[in-house]
Amino acid sequence: MIENRVKSVSGEQHIACDLALKIARSDAEKVYRDLSGYRIIIVLEPDGWHVDYALKDPRFKGGGPHYVINSMSGEILSKRYEQ
Repeated sequence: MIENRVKSVSGEQHIACDLALKIARSDAEKVYRDLSGYRIIIVLEPDGWHVDYALKDPRFKGGGPHYVINSMSGEILSKRYEQ
């Protein structure tokens, strides 16, 4: 079973990166369907989890979705789609 909450160094409870990724993927698949051509970059920043989908092949034009997810609630704070 995957733990959905992790403690930060300051003792705050954050959602786990796996859960943030699941939230982003669920939204992204509705728009992009196949995400296999993207590399996923996920970083916990002060404003939340940043989940970015970057094209694996640099010869392709466009880009993928970008998310900021609240690290406490899991709510999508912002999203941007690149095509």
